[in-house]
Amino acid sequence: MTRMSITSTPKTATIDDAPLISRTLARAFDDDPMMRWFFPGDASREAGLGRYFTTIFTRQYVHHSVCERTEAAAAFWVPPEAQAKAVPDAETIQELQNILGDRAPQFRDTVETAAQHTPQEPHWYLAVIGADPAAQGQGHGAALLRSGLAKADAAGLPACLESSKPSNLPFYEHFGFTVREELRLPGNGPVLWAMWREPRRPAGA
Repeated sequence: MTRMSITSTPKTATIDDAPLISRTLARAFDDDPMMRWFFPGDASREAGLGRYFTTIFTRQYVHHSVCERTEAAAAFWVPPEAQAKAVPDAETIQELQNILGDRAPQFRDTVETAAQHTPQEPHWYLAVIGADPAAQGQGHGAALLRSGLAKADAAGLPACLESSKPSNLPFYEHFGFTVREELRLPGNGPVLWAMWREPRRPAGA
């Protein structure tokens, strides 16, 4: 029986999708070096990641970003006009610190380090993208990446992201990203690769 391709078609994510998105991203980031640094306990990581992604999605990105999902993946894009609003407020920061516990200082240092290297020119920022490993190879992540990049291209703007997982770099390079900077996170943290993609002329333009 042929699998229906509609399951990997991106759709706008709403607040009602929070349980699905948090479960999906918790599974997607279980082996991510930066998230393992924030959530070092194997037994508690999935629950911690679920709370983390629920918080940033429901309190931050769903209100101020372009959030899309498939049945097994999610992506949060921040266009330039929303970047000032998409930063977490004090209450959200406190909630994240409560979730991270004694790893909160590492999280704060990471956010501050990344902010110091944020490109100044207008761009679309891919804040989060992840697919459930159970659906790996079915095109969910690629569909979401293409959808966001099409919007950036339509606006004539570049796109950027950060990744701490070296095996993901070729995936992003396939879509036109190149490594712009390599950052070693403070406190003996993992390496963070900042990637950049120049806009492409939309097909038929």
